[in-house]
Amino acid sequence: MSLTHAGALAPGWRWIKGRLWNLERAFGKARASGRAENDARIRIFVVLVFFVIGFVCLAVGATRLAIFSSPDSVSRVGGGAGPGRAPLVDRHGALLAADLPYFTLYLDPQDVWDPAETRAGLLRALPELSVSRLDRALASSRRTFLAGPLSPRDRERVHALGLPGVAFEREPRRVYPLGGGAAHLIGFSDTGGEGLAGAEGALNERIRADSGDRQPTPLSIDIRVQAALDDELNAAATRLQAKGAVGLITNVQTGEVLAMSSWPSFDPDQAGESSPDQLRNRAVASVYEMGSTFKVFTLAVGLDTHQITPQTVFSTTKGVNIGSRVIRDLHAVDHDMTVTDIFLKSSNIGASQIALAVGGPTLTRYFEAFGLFKAAPIELTESARPILPREWNPNTLASASFGHAISVSPAALAAGLGSVVNGGRYLPLTVQPMSPGARPDGRRVVSEETSRLMLGLMRRNVLEGSGRRANAAGLRVGGKTGSAEKVIDGRYVRDKVLASFAGVFPTDGALSDDRYLVLIIIDEPVADAESGGRTGGLTAAPAAGKVIDRVAPFLGVSRRFEQVAVQPATAGAELAALNER
Repeated sequence: MSLTHAGALAPGWRWIKGRLWNLERAFGKARASGRAENDARIRIFVVLVFFVIGFVCLAVGATRLAIFSSPDSVSRVGGGAGPGRAPLVDRHGALLAADLPYFTLYLDPQDVWDPAETRAGLLRALPELSVSRLDRALASSRRTFLAGPLSPRDRERVHALGLPGVAFEREPRRVYPLGGGAAHLIGFSDTGGEGLAGAEGALNERIRADSGDRQPTPLSIDIRVQAALDDELNAAATRLQAKGAVGLITNVQTGEVLAMSSWPSFDPDQAGESSPDQLRNRAVASVYEMGSTFKVFTLAVGLDTHQITPQTVFSTTKGVNIGSRVIRDLHAVDHDMTVTDIFLKSSNIGASQIALAVGGPTLTRYFEAFGLFKAAPIELTESARPILPREWNPNTLASASFGHAISVSPAALAAGLGSVVNGGRYLPLTVQPMSPGARPDGRRVVSEETSRLMLGLMRRNVLEGSGRRANAAGLRVGGKTGSAEKVIDGRYVRDKVLASFAGVFPTDGALSDDRYLVLIIIDEPVADAESGGRTGGLTAAPAAGKVIDRVAPFLGVSRRFEQVAVQPATAGAELAALNER
């Protein structure tokens, strides 16, 4: 306190001190004159005055709190479970998560009149109530938690019994109306209001701050797009008896995640009852050798460094010898291939030669610029770091050119591929929406010309190559398939495959136009009569095509049909083998 302030308060204190001194003198005079009864009356009067003043202050304070304070501020004054959480909504305001009032049931045995009646009444009103817990509570000597959270209907049934010793406490509970839809992206929170996973955990502080400001927290997803992705991914993974599956849809011009699916999923309302396998967000927390989808990066680097053009020819009739290793194609050909054919036929021999021509320092510099050497830059804290080779020797370079020897998360793959098809800018992924028409700067990775060339090659691959089953009528889909043999106990196992398809649509229009990436990954699919095999072109590509066909109207992509002539170089019997990559 400043001296000035102290000086301002001094007259007031002097007045109070003077009044108390006069009162004490009055007590003294009463005692001296032998009128003790006056002394007692004065003291009683003084105590009465203080009580009246105290009650008046309490009444004024309670009235002010009741009339002028918000319900939130009242609950904070009276204690409670801590700060609330704002509702989560999608980019259009559809509800994803919210705090709803629920009730917990307590029993104080000291207030119970008839234990038998209380026991019978509670079990009749709440059939699922634990009998052993109720018996322990009745036998206890202290107040005990019985059940919760209760719905308003359950609470009303118990309340109607009018049982002494039974009490309720109101508390918020986080609910997730979509169930397993977008569960891994939305995440969940604990009973204390702390976000634990997904957006609930990553945006915890913002969600709490938005609750105080009485506004929802928006996420970048569109629940219509999310529902289509969840539906098709679940159908494909179930039919193919997969070990797991991943689906991602992003706007490559902004990095916004429009949908994210990880299969198997879980119900955030029952997160504690889900297995670790269900809770794992494979889209960000798992890393895989992605297979031939990496050929998009390899060709983009070769084109951007001018080491190759789409017409450059490589010898692909024999394997590539690197030390004691020979790199071969699944389906050998008896002629040399252009870079375009290498991409359409997914030739490992051709991709390896392109990587070796580019050289280790250049290829790894580009791979790092594509974001492949770090955890995917996204708000979700589960984002996993890649597994990188110990050294980049010729053998490693050749393997990495077709997606072996390096393991990355699906989110990292999606962000890197986005930079190839959006005009050449690397953008981090985000689960928070941007304003309409936003175009973040990003960092330049490849030139616009390289981006145009790769869009053209990806479109031709869906028309003529391994991605034909992903084609969606009139939506100008492009993409690349991947089929990576999985490493088990240090060895590649031929019949354990990670099948994938990375698609982009529409491939035409200006480079700055909205464009969408769809990534589908099926982990260890089992071939069935419909697919006819386990590879990316036979399993993941059809699922991606169905997703694109369903979500295009929600994203404002109109159908426009083209007149396309299939090139003779890839026509005929050769096409039968292309879906095996």
